[in-house]
Amino acid sequence: MADPFGFMKYERLQNPMRKVDTRILDFDELEEDITEEQRRLQAARCMNCGVPHCHAGQFYSGGRAVSGCPNDNLIPEWNDLIYRKEDWAAFRRLTLTNPLPEFTGLVCPAPCEVACNEALHDKAVTIRNNEHYIIETAFKNDWVKQTGLPQKRNGLKIAIVGSGPSGLACAWRLNQLGYTVTVYEKSDQPGGLLMYGIPNMKLPKEMVKRRVDLMKEVGITFVVNTEVGADVKAQELLANYDKVVLTIGAGVPRDLSVPGREFSGIYFAVDYLTKATKEVLKDGTKAKHKLKGKKVLVIGGGDTGNDCIATAIRQGASDITQLEITRRPPRVRQADNPWPQWPRVEKVGYGQEEAQFIMQHPVTSYEKTAVAFKGENGRVKSATVAQAQLFKPVKGTEKEIPCDLVLIAMGFTGVNKAVLANFGVTKVESDGTTDKDQVYVAGDAKRGPSLVIWGIREGMQIAGKVNASCKAREK
Repeated sequence: MADPFGFMKYERLQNPMRKVDTRILDFDELEEDITEEQRRLQAARCMNCGVPHCHAGQFYSGGRAVSGCPNDNLIPEWNDLIYRKEDWAAFRRLTLTNPLPEFTGLVCPAPCEVACNEALHDKAVTIRNNEHYIIETAFKNDWVKQTGLPQKRNGLKIAIVGSGPSGLACAWRLNQLGYTVTVYEKSDQPGGLLMYGIPNMKLPKEMVKRRVDLMKEVGITFVVNTEVGADVKAQELLANYDKVVLTIGAGVPRDLSVPGREFSGIYFAVDYLTKATKEVLKDGTKAKHKLKGKKVLVIGGGDTGNDCIATAIRQGASDITQLEITRRPPRVRQADNPWPQWPRVEKVGYGQEEAQFIMQHPVTSYEKTAVAFKGENGRVKSATVAQAQLFKPVKGTEKEIPCDLVLIAMGFTGVNKAVLANFGVTKVESDGTTDKDQVYVAGDAKRGPSLVIWGIREGMQIAGKVNASCKAREK
């Protein structure tokens, strides 16, 4: 490393969040950048540690959790290059494994930082922020486009169904390799959850549009407002393309089957966030208080629930309650949760922090769930809430609370199997191949709901599978 003692000289300085009282007034980006000089010193904190845990994904809990980068990004290399002011080389090193770092640089929970050797002392290298710096520098210097251009076209056509992280990564790589790629998206904008599942303040939509526009410039075609199976038949794609890659996500939301679920005013979280983002794209990022005076109930304590809280705050909600069915995590890491595993400790999300600022009390109730809804004139007016143990409500603990809007953020159950069936797929292998030689499956559609970086990794891997298969066929 250029400065093997940097971690001893410089304190950790991550990109600061905008102050709560300011950021709740708009849907603009949450984080602010530090200076270029500060960034290079932060990169210098990446020490010559001998055995870096950050860039190698290590699995535990039966393969359900990962420590370090699941994409095997060679983090120490590009940190060193940032410090040396070799930004072009840092960009090339980063994008050899991650072609879409503008997204992970903002929304990834950064298991790489958790596994950083310096995290033993709670002073991990600011890997995610450094990654964000690299790709923004690349876009400013117009370096990105040239890396996406193929040397020549090979005459083979690939259809990709779904334009989330996995679909975009797969399309980018196959285009680099010379394939003619067409991406089909059922929504009106490409990007999948990057566009409509993550709020603008976490991932500005101009960044998604910037990437899509660039992909169009290098030769990738996007067909929007087109649902495969309805607007275009699976057999049509199989007939017109050499290979088909399904990156349709795990978009079937987990529902809450309780009395009163049919009342209006009860929405799945992604539907609510999609509508909110469309309003931002149409009307601008200034907060508009359409929920002024309204009481909002968010069911689910994960990142999506946190995003719902933050969005409702910006829409002027007067009161927010969040229910989490699991027990409250410990405040400090327990002995059975050692480094470099993800710390299973209580954290306050940005939306929860904002709601607490407005209401002057915590909004999240643990070991609670909704067991019924009541309404008037067809619209929800209250929820019956009960304590929960082992994911089941406890009888005799019911309590009724008023609510005007209910957002179900309980995660997703998996892929829409009807789409797989339309393509004649009955079995998906662990490597993304299927029992239909022409069809591949990648991302959340294969592994279930996961991180953006997982989608990118699998999109790249499937691109390699497609290329190898086509090369073998040529022989």
